[in-house]
Amino acid sequence: MKFKSLMAVAAASVIALAGCAVDNSGSGGGGSDPAKPTLRIGYQTFPSGDLIVKNNKWLEEALPDFNIKWIKFDSGADVNTAFIAKELDFGALGSSPVARGLSAPLNIPYKVAFVLDVAGDNEALIARNDAGVNSIPDLRGKRIATPFASTAHYSLLAALAQNNLSPNDVQLIDLQPQAILAAWERGDIDAAYTWLPTLDQLRKTGKDLITSRQLAADGKPTLDLGVVADAFAREHPEVVDTWRQQQARALDTISDDPAAAAKAIAAEIGLPDSEVAGQLKQGVYLTPAAVASPEWLGSDGAPGNIAINLQSASQFLADQKQIPAAADLKTFQDAIYVKGLPGVITGG
Repeated sequence: MKFKSLMAVAAASVIALAGCAVDNSGSGGGGSDPAKPTLRIGYQTFPSGDLIVKNNKWLEEALPDFNIKWIKFDSGADVNTAFIAKELDFGALGSSPVARGLSAPLNIPYKVAFVLDVAGDNEALIARNDAGVNSIPDLRGKRIATPFASTAHYSLLAALAQNNLSPNDVQLIDLQPQAILAAWERGDIDAAYTWLPTLDQLRKTGKDLITSRQLAADGKPTLDLGVVADAFAREHPEVVDTWRQQQARALDTISDDPAAAAKAIAAEIGLPDSEVAGQLKQGVYLTPAAVASPEWLGSDGAPGNIAINLQSASQFLADQKQIPAAADLKTFQDAIYVKGLPGVITGG
């Protein structure tokens, strides 16, 4: 019953998520036009090209026949919930929530259309300086917070498993990043696995035990992905092309003009440009050509290795009893949106 009830719970909770919406519909600050269809985009405030696209209003410029509505979410689990309720056309979320979303019982009808970033030192397991924790084995019996069903949750479980600890050996607490910061400051938790910008706040009074960059080197890479609803992609493939072109433009900006990238992202998350510039150096941002390479998304008729990564994550989640069973590789290969790649995002 636990897994069967997930769909009902997810759909019901969309009412609560409605309060998270930030409507930037229309271009030039003029508001939405009721005569135009609305493009609904779920975003999160981790440093990525997605925030550059949003801040510069590139989609508003490139898609004048649409109202653009940006909706803020705190974690990938919430983004999945909104897709289940058919409240989103595009969304940004981690690879672990995507693997969960494409597996039973959720079976969310969306496809991976872009790689926003590869997690590096921008996600980490961190312990409070006064918690008496100097290594991961020291976490036995300790209180650890992370957003459940997120990429950070997946990475936390992987880090524990590497050190012969099970979730039952610690006290796991489900908290969103801002709630993690508040609990940390109160002394309610001993450690947390989370991401920027919250992570850097915790680092002021804590120490990294392991980062997602290290876990990737050990065979458990995590990514932030852009997904598109199946129905929308079928009806508007040209819009998906335009959205991907703007995401590729943002990756080029991070590479070629990091100051401009930091300025745009800083405006979205409310931090100084210099602080965001440092955060961008902690992540791994691919070139558009790499995104469309066999290592990642692939091309028409040849979905890339990201499908293998997602299937591996699904298997890990099943082994950890987070989902009832892993989906097969074909499920993930079919869920990579390769129409028009690589030409769409590389100009080839």
